[in-house]
Amino acid sequence: MARAAGARGCSGRCGRRWRGRRGALAACAAWTAGWVLAAALLLRAHPGALSERCTDEKSRSILAALCRDYQGGVLAGDLCEDLCVAGKLLYRRCLYYDRGKKVLQADWRGRPVVLKSKEEAFSSFRPPGLLGGPTEDGGPAVPEAELLLLVAGEVRSALGLELSARSLGPLWPGRRGLRWRGQLASLWSLVQQEEFVLLSVLRGLSPHALPVLGSCGHFYAVEYLAAGSAHHGTLFPLDGAPRGRAQAVSDVALSFLDLVRQFDHGFSHRLHLCDVKPENFAIRQDLTVVAIDVDMAFFEPKMREILEQNCTGDEDCNFFDCFSRCDLRVNRCGAQRVNSNLQVVCDKIFRHWFPATLRSSAVSSRLQRQLREAVQDCADPGGPRSAAPALLRRLRHLLQAALRELQAAEA
Repeated sequence: MARAAGARGCSGRCGRRWRGRRGALAACAAWTAGWVLAAALLLRAHPGALSERCTDEKSRSILAALCRDYQGGVLAGDLCEDLCVAGKLLYRRCLYYDRGKKVLQADWRGRPVVLKSKEEAFSSFRPPGLLGGPTEDGGPAVPEAELLLLVAGEVRSALGLELSARSLGPLWPGRRGLRWRGQLASLWSLVQQEEFVLLSVLRGLSPHALPVLGSCGHFYAVEYLAAGSAHHGTLFPLDGAPRGRAQAVSDVALSFLDLVRQFDHGFSHRLHLCDVKPENFAIRQDLTVVAIDVDMAFFEPKMREILEQNCTGDEDCNFFDCFSRCDLRVNRCGAQRVNSNLQVVCDKIFRHWFPATLRSSAVSSRLQRQLREAVQDCADPGGPRSAAPALLRRLRHLLQAALRELQAAEA
């Protein structure tokens, strides 16, 4: 009986001990889950929160490695000589690192530029393994026609576009020479970077896209422009605008409308902007809007490929600022984007300008009200994409009327 009592006592103590331990484990699991959820929400709101710290020391080290590879004949490019030998391309500061991407500011022959690469090291990119051994002139043994097909395949993978050999001109390294093999290896690293390929394809076609100024290995250079910021009162630095702030905002808004019109209808396929925020745009001195970060811009064929995924509800069909709808009959997202570039620009940019910027200006209260209502209608996520052309015309008409009133008040 004593043994039984002892057993019951042990059972009670052990049971209490186990229940206590189980409660502690449950509390620990809940605490861990809470932190995981908080981290997930943080990353969703601020995807660069856990990015590698951007430092001058690291940036200089990256460029030094680039120059060692250039001097060793591993890579080439039209900016390498200025960067690595002549001292005409000078590092200034680190702008940001973001999940492998490196963005640096430099001065090129007195002109501020940005050096970009999707990865830090040249060796991080998949090498052109099909090129075979070198020929007598130092170039690869594969015929040029086959190389063009390989490059076209990379472009198709990056953009979803079928480009002719003639259209690949901006991407081609040029005539064979002593560094031709390094040039081709460098090209191969560049065509694996979607933004470089997109900017190269758009070169000369739009004032709203940055031209590629040159490259060295896997880094390419574009014009430096001060990016917008959600913390800035007018989203973009307009203090130096040649006219008043209200006129500058109206001019910039009209430029945004021109960007939307051109990206919707100015190319062989619609170009979708899936990450619209002030930081991804800049304003030139003539108040032209420029898309300075197009990592999340996709032509229609690629957009359809991205959107057409499995789903259980419409929320599964949201790809950043590009939305589709879930067909519950087949649990598949539609390949057609249901919102538009204009709707997102109105929501993320225009709503923060109107009517606050015009309230103390010479624009009549009636016109301010009409403009505010037009922006609200345009920003409505439930509005059909088919309404975008009419809304764009309405906004342009109202903004031009606002400019006329502002100019008349100055006269």
